[in-house]
Amino acid sequence: MTKKIFLFAFLILSFSSNAQKAQKIGYVDLEYILENIPEYMEAQTTINARAIGWQNDLEKQQKDIEALKDNLNNEKALLTKALIEEKEEDIQIKELDVKNQQIAHFGTNGDLFFLRQQLVKPVQDIVYNAIQDIATKRKFDFVMDKSSALLMLYTNKEYDISELVLNSVTRSKKVEEVREKQNQKSIKSENNLNDEAKLNVDNRAEALQEKIDEQEAKKEALKKRIEDQKAEKLRQREEQKKAIEEKRQQRIKEIEEAKKAQQEKKENN
Repeated sequence: MTKKIFLFAFLILSFSSNAQKAQKIGYVDLEYILENIPEYMEAQTTINARAIGWQNDLEKQQKDIEALKDNLNNEKALLTKALIEEKEEDIQIKELDVKNQQIAHFGTNGDLFFLRQQLVKPVQDIVYNAIQDIATKRKFDFVMDKSSALLMLYTNKEYDISELVLNSVTRSKKVEEVREKQNQKSIKSENNLNDEAKLNVDNRAEALQEKIDEQEAKKEALKKRIEDQKAEKLRQREEQKKAIEEKRQQRIKEIEEAKKAQQEKKENN
């Protein structure tokens, strides 16, 4: 609401300060434009499917953790304090792993953000460039987005440049497709890839691979830490068992020696 007030105030001030100059304002429906660009809709479908897959996996892991908590609560009366602490630590480690995965997928610079940058931003840039080009050529002072939070009480279809933008994007795509076909023919005939294009592709692939490797490294590090903790606790339990057994044997030995001493004393008397 505050953004709307500021925007309207800005427009009113602009009209007041330029009373002698007619203001030319156009508008677009970005939602309509993007929904009619196949590449954008395909990108959104891919992003949504990936996000749903990540979310389902996290929810499954969280359900497994809740099941472990329920089992622990049911078994607490039968477990030693050491075993209870071990199971609680295992649950905490799993919860930390789920939290880290959630940040890695949906965080500020997570996988979802990276995927949007790869798939959606190029299409948005084409649309914004087309809007800027049309606005400049037709000398619009303002171009607003009808599908945004801006409240438009009345719109004159004459100033709707959505179709112009969509046609511009479509023409740009067709020109790009023709240019791409020509490039492909040139590549086949010369059997040589454009070095700059190849470098861009390699850089994107390398960046994506680095992201994947980083995630795998984090998972491996966490897995190793969990295994090390389990191994350390197992070693401690074995040492405790050994110490208890040694004390028990020592006690048995002391009892036997005491009995033997009493027996010898009786025989001597």
